[in-house]
Amino acid sequence: MENAPAAPIYQLKVTLAEVGPPVWRRIRVRGDLSLERLHAVVQRAMGWHDSHLHEWTVEGRRYGQPEADEPEYEADDERKVTFREAAPVTRSRFEYLYDLGDSWTHEVVVEKIEPPDPQFRFAECLGGERACPPEDCGGLHGYYNLIKTLADLKNPEREEMLEWLGAEWDAERFDLAEINSALKRLKA
Repeated sequence: MENAPAAPIYQLKVTLAEVGPPVWRRIRVRGDLSLERLHAVVQRAMGWHDSHLHEWTVEGRRYGQPEADEPEYEADDERKVTFREAAPVTRSRFEYLYDLGDSWTHEVVVEKIEPPDPQFRFAECLGGERACPPEDCGGLHGYYNLIKTLADLKNPEREEMLEWLGAEWDAERFDLAEINSALKRLKA
């Protein structure tokens, strides 16, 4: 993208739906990113590991990755749509669904559109709150069960869950510098 003309910069708020207390990120991205590249940004900003299928729903249209193994899966190719085309105005809202089994729905809202800035190259996170749920925790029900179990020092399943997590996981953890470091490693 070094030689690409500057594109408008979108400020987005990405919020994990139905989760309380809220898990959210405020990010800035170039408007000329494809939905496929925006997927990579959301993955890094939220803390997901991109190990599951995903799709976007914009004004009733579904966008995703074509699945040769799943001919009945119908979604427009996310690689062929830029973010600016999908969400051309401020206050545009759409959904990003990650992990079609656990069904983590994210609400994405365009908070503002800024003029192009030739110095802005790709994406950055401006803020957020809380860690996203661990991959494969069983959806919303499994997430709440995990939090409840970890909080109960006398629960016999607590040690098993800690071992499954592989590290100390803290639902309240949000590290802006770590997220921006992960975003810088992405290629535009």
